[in-house]
Amino acid sequence: MTTAFIGLDYIHDIVHPDGKISHTSEHALSRGVIEKANRALAVARGKSWLTILVKVGFAKGYVDHPKHSPFFGRLHEIKALEMGSPGLDFHPDIRDKLADLVIVKPRISAFYGTSLDAALRARKVDRVVVAGVSTAWAVQSTVRDAHDRDYEVYVLEDACAAATEAQHDSSMELLGAIAKVIRVNDLEALS
Repeated sequence: MTTAFIGLDYIHDIVHPDGKISHTSEHALSRGVIEKANRALAVARGKSWLTILVKVGFAKGYVDHPKHSPFFGRLHEIKALEMGSPGLDFHPDIRDKLADLVIVKPRISAFYGTSLDAALRARKVDRVVVAGVSTAWAVQSTVRDAHDRDYEVYVLEDACAAATEAQHDSSMELLGAIAKVIRVNDLEALS
């Protein structure tokens, strides 16, 4: 079995308390999500898994930004998630140098409009381990997409965060039907 670790949206605008859309930052901080993501990256690197960090962002000037979207629509007004801005930098504590590949996505799912699937197929990956923020959005969307592309999917519950604990728990309950929900400490047991 060939495995990849995929970490989602551990970026300043989303997960740092000073971020422009940091709805998940408090939950992420209370759960130690950045530290756990770093542990997952290190374990994955030690096992020679493909390590991928994905971040959502829009082209300079927001030319590819869906202004009609209820989810993304007003981001251009607050200058969030723009390519080249500090908000798109990884959280300062994330060990992004452990990533083999960094992908910028233009929507919620890490697969939409990106080279993620091609990169996984090129390495003959058949199992993905997903973590990130927000559990209710990017994690759910990416896990569902990975499932529908016939990957074996694991979710690192303790390396994920949402706006609230209730959203996180509800997401994990739903994802448990299509993925194996595990914790970072369980990674060592995966071959």
